[in-house]
Amino acid sequence: MCSLVRAFPGAMPPRIGWAAASGRLSFGVWILYSMLFLWQFPHFMSIAWMYREDYGPAGHLVLPRDERAKARLVNWQTLLPLLLLVPISLLQALTSRANVEYYIGAELLCGAFLYYGARLVFRKSNSSARQLLSASIIYFPSLFMLMIVLKK
Repeated sequence: MCSLVRAFPGAMPPRIGWAAASGRLSFGVWILYSMLFLWQFPHFMSIAWMYREDYGPAGHLVLPRDERAKARLVNWQTLLPLLLLVPISLLQALTSRANVEYYIGAELLCGAFLYYGARLVFRKSNSSARQLLSASIIYFPSLFMLMIVLKK
């Protein structure tokens, strides 16, 4: 539950900046907010998996203790947001702010992010989690660069 609760304010800064700069909340900012909201889940699940043995002794129950419940939580909070992130990231191409090159680049970035998320779900290793974390860190700055550089 903590991942869900913290994802709402975690996605807020771009929305605040957009409202401050434009004076309104348009469709584009809701796409951006949704993308950042969904991105947080696989990003955090990769960290939670890598450091699952460190959180417990520190007094933080980040993942369930039961192995089956732990696996289910990681699976759902990794794959479902990634599957939703793909079409939402591509929605930007339907607005007047992006062109066909953005669509192709976003599709490739989303595909790679989804691939590494699926690797964590099926392999459950620290190596897979680290690769997903790297993919999540590369994904957003690259997507933002596409939005800026390839804007109509």
